[in-house]
Amino acid sequence: MTDAQWDGLMIPINMAFFYKSSLEERVVSLYPSPAGATESLLALETWSDIVSMNPVLEDMQGDVEALLVNRVGHARGGQEAEYYLLPIDECFKLVGLIRTHWRGLSGGTEVWQELGRFFADLKSRAELPKESNA
Repeated sequence: MTDAQWDGLMIPINMAFFYKSSLEERVVSLYPSPAGATESLLALETWSDIVSMNPVLEDMQGDVEALLVNRVGHARGGQEAEYYLLPIDECFKLVGLIRTHWRGLSGGTEVWQELGRFFADLKSRAELPKESNA
């Protein structure tokens, strides 16, 4: 996902997850916050561009799988952005982690340590996509 595509999604923070909602018959975008999962009510015009560049997203199982995007380190000029196609319950686990550990305006040290552990665990279990020979 390019920076321009991310900006086109107009997500107010640098972390979000996307899933196909069978109930709403559209892709839903949520971002974790201290108040819980918050839906981005902004238009997702850029989504079709992202899917065309990443065909694996076409096969995302509705209501079950989600694309989790972590651009927090990338936005701070640090690590690369991270993208995970995973069970949606992992995304809600992340939401719960943030709700439980967030303190003050910036979250506090504990929440950032917990986020680091959460994403390190995801990365350790991740499988890289197989390259196509097309």
